[in-house]
Amino acid sequence: MKILDWYILKRYLMTFAVMLLLFIPIGITVHLAEKIGKILENNVPLVEVLQYLLDFTIYFAHLLFPLFLFLSVIWFTSKLANNTEIVAFLSSGVSFTRFLRPYLIGATIVAILSIVLGLYLAPNASKGFNDFKYKYLSGRKASNNTNVLKQINDNDIIYVTSFNAKNKTGTNFTLEHFEKGKMTYKISASNIRFQEKDSVFRLMNYLKRKVGQNNDLLEIERRKDTTFSFDLEDLTPEDYIAETLKYNELVNFIEREEKRGSKFIGRYKLAMYQKWSLPVSVFILTIIAVSVSSIKRRGGMGVNLAFGICIAMIFVFFDKIFGTLASQSNFSPLLAVWFPNIIFGILALILLRNAKR
Repeated sequence: MKILDWYILKRYLMTFAVMLLLFIPIGITVHLAEKIGKILENNVPLVEVLQYLLDFTIYFAHLLFPLFLFLSVIWFTSKLANNTEIVAFLSSGVSFTRFLRPYLIGATIVAILSIVLGLYLAPNASKGFNDFKYKYLSGRKASNNTNVLKQINDNDIIYVTSFNAKNKTGTNFTLEHFEKGKMTYKISASNIRFQEKDSVFRLMNYLKRKVGQNNDLLEIERRKDTTFSFDLEDLTPEDYIAETLKYNELVNFIEREEKRGSKFIGRYKLAMYQKWSLPVSVFILTIIAVSVSSIKRRGGMGVNLAFGICIAMIFVFFDKIFGTLASQSNFSPLLAVWFPNIIFGILALILLRNAKR
């Protein structure tokens, strides 16, 4: 690499790092100031609070990774333009495409970091962040836990009136087993609870009805410990469970939930596709930022930053709107995730073409 490449790449990465170091503590301070009352009210141990802040840092940084990068590129490229450094580069015979190369190298480094975060680090951080939030801060349950009806496998259907994810307890439990389209037996209980110590399910007021050709056979017990081919906690997963799974786990989880007919499958696929769309948005926003801020303007850096903030807000708006559509309706999760990148990708090409002129 030439001196020009090292110079721009160093500024690219250093400005991005500084942007993270500036905004993340601000985000932590604002968030902690908002939640400190509930933290003190619940007497949360200091160790859990510190772990929560660490998880929040990783979660917050990964969520806003492309936007931090976008603003940092606009910032330092505008400074280059105002100091007429870009004019000097281009006047020396360097094409705009060649000038863009160190930016793309930097974007590649940041995109790889984003992939590592999304596939491995962010899931654990998301779990810790959300668990703490629902346990101490939100005051509501994290699971979709009423009138649960799911097909567990090809033969079994399960139903519980209500489910407590924390205690792994369900009420009014029913399991129906079918073979060749006909129900062969049905199990019901007023209460079902998973006993972690023995890895069994404890059913209270147990009743099993075996369906016969002439007469049904009843099996009744006040309490029965038994095993099933499912984990009760898997039946009503937390709203945020897709965010907490590593990529391979998430793929397997989605396949299993599709077979069960989960109504939240769009939400789960949205989380899976976002793991790959965020790194792509790094490149798109980098090209937009360079194209916009490489020209020296009368209003100086402020004009470029104002334009960049508007672009960032529109990007977030599109991302949230289509994400909500995918999770709350039949709108395609794949299209919802990639639509902002497609729109801003076209914008990036238009701006890049104008910048070359």
